[in-house]
Amino acid sequence: MTQGIRVSGGLAILGGPGSTPRIIALQYNPDSLSRTLQIQAVGEGQERSEAFRVKAPPIETLKLDAEIDLTDQLESRETNAFAREFGLYPYLAALETIVYPRAAQLESNNGMAGRGVLEIAPMEAPVTLFIWSKHRVLPVRVTDFSITEEAFDTSLNPIRAKVSLGMRVLSVQDVGFDHRAGRLFMEYLRRKEELAARHQSGQITQLGLSQIP
Repeated sequence: MTQGIRVSGGLAILGGPGSTPRIIALQYNPDSLSRTLQIQAVGEGQERSEAFRVKAPPIETLKLDAEIDLTDQLESRETNAFAREFGLYPYLAALETIVYPRAAQLESNNGMAGRGVLEIAPMEAPVTLFIWSKHRVLPVRVTDFSITEEAFDTSLNPIRAKVSLGMRVLSVQDVGFDHRAGRLFMEYLRRKEELAARHQSGQITQLGLSQIP
């Protein structure tokens, strides 16, 4: 019997048009994924006709803890020299650079400031996607990021670490409908509505009623 391919959660960093996305797959899928939806309802004190209205998609935040471990690989003869030389540094650096501006951008802005440019536009980061199966492809901004390095080799390369990621889903309210992240959010929302339509409704009797009052 052929086993299915194991699907990993992870991140995809999108470059410009036509460029290849940079994929950072989780080595082990975490046991839990925490999601919070902050409802964007019309404010308190509004007219009664506004009581059931929402003004925007909810603010969705995600939290996960992941583990990365090279211990078994380093004990294997098949482990490549690259892993033995750098340990987890490349993997961790790939994650960390999501929240850093590029060095070239910093130098460019510093040069413009030195030439007397009064207003320098903030640097725009690439679009980051959090992917958790084909049903959840979410444009996100990383809001919280911590790393605990737990073991090192003889050269002080980290070989075991825990990563904690906090993310906020970017909706059309944040980026607009024309931005690439906005279009990806709309695809996510339409997929959510398609899945909701597949839910089989229960019976009113399950709620202890014979009919809605």
